[in-house]
Amino acid sequence: MPWGKVLLVLGVSAAPLSELRGGLPLALSLGFSPGASLALSLAGNFLPLPFLLWGLPRVLPWLERVPGFRAYWAWRRRRAQGIARYGPWFLVMFVALPLPGTGLWTGAALAALLGIPPRKSAGPLMIGVLLAGILVLLASLGFIRLFGL
Repeated sequence: MPWGKVLLVLGVSAAPLSELRGGLPLALSLGFSPGASLALSLAGNFLPLPFLLWGLPRVLPWLERVPGFRAYWAWRRRRAQGIARYGPWFLVMFVALPLPGTGLWTGAALAALLGIPPRKSAGPLMIGVLLAGILVLLASLGFIRLFGL
């Protein structure tokens, strides 16, 4: 297994903008099998999870001292209260959508915004990433077009 390609896929999958949605098609284009592509992109996407879940709640109080951020964060918190009743399972649905801006990084920020503890949000976030990975893999392999969806 070429380690340079493996590290590239892991890095792209861990990055906040591309995440799994960029890492998986990249892995397929680099010649990895579909199973290896899914495994590598999932592993890469999961790499920042502990840092996000335990780091964001510690960083947010510091960020609230930044001018303008406190008002923005309060506005975001008010907007998120409507979805708070669904709790951690909303995170599954949100992260599973393979759309830009709905990945693990945003899901972890949403968990911090809603005050969902890391132990309760880690599982739903991982399930959401797994579901998104399966959808992206199917789309990348052309199954969605094959079945006319």
